[in-house]
Amino acid sequence: MEGDVVEYRIDRGSGVPAYVQIVEQTERALRMGTLKVGDKLPTAREVVAATAINPNTVLRAYRDMEQAGLVELRRGLGTFVTRSLARPGAEDDSPLRADLTAWTARARGAGLERADILALVTATLDAYDNEQDSNIPGDREQKLEEA
Repeated sequence: MEGDVVEYRIDRGSGVPAYVQIVEQTERALRMGTLKVGDKLPTAREVVAATAINPNTVLRAYRDMEQAGLVELRRGLGTFVTRSLARPGAEDDSPLRADLTAWTARARGAGLERADILALVTATLDAYDNEQDSNIPGDREQKLEEA
């Protein structure tokens, strides 16, 4: 996928549908600032070649992202990012990112695997949100979906 900003990786053993993994990876890249407004996503053909998934799966992910207002499909040109999800503090050079990188290194050094780290971060974030009764719009929407 020469020149593309994002490369999709599909974990077939995760139980998460491939199209959802593509959407989540795109959203993560948008939050981290890896993808920016105007960037072109890989073509469905490129994603299929790199991941060996069905082209309809890629197209479903791209349609879902278009319906969410994250991308725009331009016939004959490709799929382009139309909205950023980046927030201050998520950039590669931010102090928060440096702190998290150091913490992750300590967690790995303590023998924690990826799933352990994700579980620990999720549990800590959930506890914090419950204590603070979070007013962050994205968190509030997530809580409503879970209810």
